[in-house]
Amino acid sequence: MTHSATAAPQTSSTPSNRERPFLTLGIESSCDETGVALYHNQQGLLANRLYSQVAQHAEFGGVVPELASRDHIRRLIPLIDETLAAAECRAEDVNGIAYTAGPGLMGALLTGASVARSLALAWQIPALGIHHMEGHLLAPMLEADPPAFPFICLLISGGHTQIIRVDGIGRYRLLGDTLDDAVGEAFDKTAKMMGMGYPGGPEVSRLALKGDSERYRFPRPMIDRPGLDMSFSGLKTFSLNTWHKAKNAGDDNDQTRADICRAFELAVADTLRIKCRRALDQEGLDRLVVSGGVSANQAIREQLTQLMTKRGGQAHYPRLDFCTDNGAMIAYAGAQRLLAGQHSDLNFACRPRWELESLTQI
Repeated sequence: MTHSATAAPQTSSTPSNRERPFLTLGIESSCDETGVALYHNQQGLLANRLYSQVAQHAEFGGVVPELASRDHIRRLIPLIDETLAAAECRAEDVNGIAYTAGPGLMGALLTGASVARSLALAWQIPALGIHHMEGHLLAPMLEADPPAFPFICLLISGGHTQIIRVDGIGRYRLLGDTLDDAVGEAFDKTAKMMGMGYPGGPEVSRLALKGDSERYRFPRPMIDRPGLDMSFSGLKTFSLNTWHKAKNAGDDNDQTRADICRAFELAVADTLRIKCRRALDQEGLDRLVVSGGVSANQAIREQLTQLMTKRGGQAHYPRLDFCTDNGAMIAYAGAQRLLAGQHSDLNFACRPRWELESLTQI
């Protein structure tokens, strides 16, 4: 078996009966979380297990790729065994395997892909590489009230901030993107600049709850320009400058830190609300899906829910457990494509960078 950093995972399609029972094993290993899940197309999600490496990387202040890859190697097989046992399933019950093929850390991706391809070969079943962000995008489909196509999707994570029109699985059109830092990255960097722990994003959100929303007002970047592209690097710098001014004035205490976190978070949430409103108006839609790790943020959810309520539309979010990386979203996305007859060849590929719009329609 070989791998490539640039070539797309090779797939082929054959006719299939989408009504037949089909059990998919999903494997997620794109970064610092090892996720495994079993999804049945008729019974829904049967089991989901996740191991987070956050504590291991905390002492370094960020993810160490080599350590992440090694930990995936240690965790994957035990997690697969645990997931099968939780679902009261055997290996021979699995009809297909879906694994994250990108974007992500190359070594981490190859770990999951190698395990998935090896098991598929041993069990004589198809396997398919899944786009990590398609998994996030489709995560709300696992909920009791899934969104109907078409809809606008706001993908917000540590590495992505995108506004996408979604007309079906594989029918994606990018409407807006960040020109620099992704939202999650801006949260983490803001936390680090103020001497907060890792991971910084959740810590900023926690402190923001204690902050005074009236003390500071941060700019809403790029809302005075037409279009749907975004930028958060300047907002991060504004936070740093505000903190430095407070330090110079001898006011660098916990409450000031909380007030800055509150102002930063509100600026991000308000900017995303304005951009999503523009996208909904532009496309004539009133369904909004918000996915990715940062979709768990309370302030962002409040702003976007209020936006959709005023419009008479609906906002859809994954449950909090499925906002961060997880195997369930990969199992679901994989099941849809495997049932459509897609599978990856043994000469599989992983892609640290991968355009969502390049995916095939089903």
